[in-house]
Amino acid sequence: MSPLNPLGITEKELIKRCLENDRPFQKALFELFAGKMMVLCLRYSRHREEAEDFMQEGFVKVFTNLNKFNFDGSFEGWIRRIMVNTCLKNLKKKYVTHEIHGLENYQHVAYDQSIISKLSVDEMIELVNKLPTGYRLVFNMYAIEGYSHKEIGEALNIGESTSRSQLAKARKLLQKQIDQLQKIAV
Repeated sequence: MSPLNPLGITEKELIKRCLENDRPFQKALFELFAGKMMVLCLRYSRHREEAEDFMQEGFVKVFTNLNKFNFDGSFEGWIRRIMVNTCLKNLKKKYVTHEIHGLENYQHVAYDQSIISKLSVDEMIELVNKLPTGYRLVFNMYAIEGYSHKEIGEALNIGESTSRSQLAKARKLLQKQIDQLQKIAV
């Protein structure tokens, strides 16, 4: 039983009651995971309203497909995968996922690690959100969600080498943004 579970029941019982369309238990399930899933959706969206839309659609899918959860793995992981897939599906509709910005000639510049440690979570999310959509998707999936380049390639319909390339470009662009912050801080 999770200490965050407001009704004090096991995860299995919570799921069973949700499948029986018991509204207080559905609300409890939502409240149990909404915070973490909102943070996830914010990483994939450009603004809060878009993230809220992604999360709402994701939870609709969670409740619609709850009978397909077979207790083989983590329930939170199952929900997380639904949320990521929902974000990706919506972003594919809205944005081009392959963006080229000519960063191949960007030279690595050393930066002060203390600048990174002084950044708040919100500031770091803001830097990531400034990345072009394709770079941001790959960066989030690889560096934050832990997907492999093969999984990213399959999810975004790109090659593994494209995934690696976009991750490298995302990192270079983030380094450039951090370098600019370092110059401002000095």
